[in-house]
Amino acid sequence: MSNIEARATLVNQKLKFEGKAADHPSIIIDYIPPLGDGEGYMPLQLLLISLASCSGSTVVTLLRKMGKEVSGLEVTASGERRDEHPLGFKTISLDFNVQSSDIDETCIQRAIQLSEQTYCPVWAMLKNNVVINTTYSIK
Repeated sequence: MSNIEARATLVNQKLKFEGKAADHPSIIIDYIPPLGDGEGYMPLQLLLISLASCSGSTVVTLLRKMGKEVSGLEVTASGERRDEHPLGFKTISLDFNVQSSDIDETCIQRAIQLSEQTYCPVWAMLKNNVVINTTYSIK
């Protein structure tokens, strides 16, 4: 198995970090005031971005393997946080908005199901700890 490495380095006296992986551009991770200055992504936002992009890429790949045309896909991820510590997500909603001239409901439902059950590693890591609900639309 291959290893993936990333690094987060504190860059100020509050909670602002610079995140970096491989040779890619760095990103800023920060918290809202008073803990931080709100100058970057919060860690849970990055988690939602990871889930949205991972599930989205597997859904597009699966639809194309089904011989379907996909001209666009936007996945919106939103999370409802717990009331007690740790303040992680209680539920996450994923909304898949696919643009295609030949996809029907059966195809998109199957692709989302396979993404959850088999192909998206981020979803696999989260689904036993967080309720993940999905919706979709086809344009």
